[in-house]
Amino acid sequence: MRSVGISLVILAAICWGVSGGIADILMSKGWDPIVISLFRGAVGFGCFFVWFLLRFRQNWTSSPRLYIWSSLAGLGVAGNFTFYFFTIQASSVAVASTLMYTAPVFVLVISFLLRIERPSWLKWGCISGVLIGIIMLTRAYNTDSLSVGLLGVASGLAAGLSYALFIFGFKNASSIGKPQTTLTIAFFSFCLILLLIADMDEAASVMTSNDIGWFLILGVLGAGISFMIYVIGIQWTAPTTASMVAMVEPVTASLFGFLLIGDHLTIIQLLGMAIILVTVIVLSVKPSSASITSTDKREEKAG
Repeated sequence: MRSVGISLVILAAICWGVSGGIADILMSKGWDPIVISLFRGAVGFGCFFVWFLLRFRQNWTSSPRLYIWSSLAGLGVAGNFTFYFFTIQASSVAVASTLMYTAPVFVLVISFLLRIERPSWLKWGCISGVLIGIIMLTRAYNTDSLSVGLLGVASGLAAGLSYALFIFGFKNASSIGKPQTTLTIAFFSFCLILLLIADMDEAASVMTSNDIGWFLILGVLGAGISFMIYVIGIQWTAPTTASMVAMVEPVTASLFGFLLIGDHLTIIQLLGMAIILVTVIVLSVKPSSASITSTDKREEKAG
């Protein structure tokens, strides 16, 4: 089931990468990023709520822990999007995406502190390899064309920390309740948070604009379908593994931009993509230390 879980997380990350390209198209048309994020989450919430209502009696729960973890997951998603946009405003997309994908470091450290996972050279090597690949892919190494202050660095790291928060939130909530319930609560919290900071006049104008189709596709693909399969997949995937495997998202976004938007990739960027993909493959086929430990214990008992 571990391989199935990883496959679902990868598929979700691919959907997120494609939705990033759709969001780029909408931003090029003048739409505010926060409004785009709000509609992405709102359409997703609609999908999850319908999914929840289809089997209301089985999905309903009164567990306070489920509501807490799901709300924290929604807070993480909202914080990730918001701080990511703040970082773009303070610096550049390359710096923002690189800082945001420091999330595996946060997940790894928290997993170690909570004794969820054991540290290993393989995990540290995978994290280092993926981060190097992302730096090459986003060209954040070109310091001559980048300018970022303390605020940009702080908000970028906050985006990564928020990403880690929603991974832990979804992981813990999924172990308590149904995916339908978890997603409905999480994205209800998400919508409440973004409603407080979004431009409501611009948000209202989306409904009568010619771009409403793009918004619907973004919401269904970037939130509805992707988060459904992500929450199901993460039930069989360790948090550290999920955070690193999901990093195929920037690769997918770059390919989307190259094929459909006309962005060009350099040799160094292609090499960065290759490093990320190879690292994800190595991580996917290597059994986790937790799995090895539990297997060894079962064999000892059987002996």
